[in-house]
Amino acid sequence: MTSISIGIDVGGTGIKAALVDTSTGELASSRIRIPTPDGAEPDAVAQICKGLISQLEAPSTALVGVCLPAVVTNGITRSAANISDSWIDLCAEDLLIAALDRRVHVLNDADAAGVAEMTYGAGRNASGVTIMATLGTGIGSALFIQKTLVPNTEFGHLDIGEHLNIESYASYGAFERDQISPEQWGQRLEKFFAHLEKLFSPDLFIVGGGASKSHEEFFPFIKIKTAIVPAGTKNAAGIIGAAAMAVQYL
Repeated sequence: MTSISIGIDVGGTGIKAALVDTSTGELASSRIRIPTPDGAEPDAVAQICKGLISQLEAPSTALVGVCLPAVVTNGITRSAANISDSWIDLCAEDLLIAALDRRVHVLNDADAAGVAEMTYGAGRNASGVTIMATLGTGIGSALFIQKTLVPNTEFGHLDIGEHLNIESYASYGAFERDQISPEQWGQRLEKFFAHLEKLFSPDLFIVGGGASKSHEEFFPFIKIKTAIVPAGTKNAAGIIGAAAMAVQYL
């Protein structure tokens, strides 16, 4: 049981958790999802996390990794996307350690997803520069150089051309909001990936988030030179990466 850790993925609409066998990257339990409480205030989210761990019947020694839609430095959430502004400059790690009575590591959600992919998924044999993009309500990003994470990149907030905060134009949320076709969405995403290609000359793009399940519908319309592949760990990436990083850091 020493390889079993707990991964919790906090999002703007749902909080997901599962036990993870970090030796293989596979879920060691069913995945549980509870709607994010209105406002996503820190104390309320911490109590949801506590309840999820109770439902999982996790080993008492299991470490906990929690990923959040925020820039995270030294356990402190420096920003907040689709969660309460009360998270900004909060020591989220201390809050969760007190609420869960366990050892906890906190990190950015896209970084967690990227770690899952680089360790167990589409990037496990990658070298050079790899960029993961998570396509959801916004756009998350994770940058790796020789499989080493450069944390908190937040490329979804770049201003590209006339588009300020590119995720407002090219995210899956924008795709749904504007009711555009997969071809039109692929063309929007091309602007995003082409810009990153120009900046970083990456060797590989990995695309995660819920939209990666239907990547065949929009990938053909992203005309770039860099190889682009769907995530292997799919919607469990945040959970898996958070659990893996808890083991690495704790």
